[in-house]
Amino acid sequence: MRHTITILVENEFGVLTRIAGLFSARGYNIETLNVAPTLDETVSRLTLVTYGDDKIIEQIKKQLNKLIPVIKTEDISHMVHLERGMLMLKMIDAGERRQALQDAGAHIIDHDEGNYFIAEFTGAPEAIDAILEQTDAEYIIEMTRTGPVGMRRGSKGFVV
Repeated sequence: MRHTITILVENEFGVLTRIAGLFSARGYNIETLNVAPTLDETVSRLTLVTYGDDKIIEQIKKQLNKLIPVIKTEDISHMVHLERGMLMLKMIDAGERRQALQDAGAHIIDHDEGNYFIAEFTGAPEAIDAILEQTDAEYIIEMTRTGPVGMRRGSKGFVV
């Protein structure tokens, strides 16, 4: 089963290496990983997606909580939550492709008429997958995407 885990960590050198090492040493795979500072610049929020049964995920969380720079972890997969990712596509310019992406909710953030355009799409991971499935790969020059970031719904925050 797919799990989205949010982790608050001290924003310091080597934290990401220690977390990746924990996963690697135990043979777990990190499917996606996003990290950024919070409003408190000494704390970063890390969102990772991994796969495993509930027992494995509970073990991962326990191991993460043993790491000194980890402040707190939360598996939001079983909670009511929202996930969003971002996709950027650089494509060969043709009006119909550009318009189709705009109709799907993409924003054109760079455009060289008749040459290329770059479209940005933000949405649920499933919506990003659908955009990619509907886009003719032979016209894609380059693409990049983030993994999902997630946040549970409700007034309670995941903070220090």
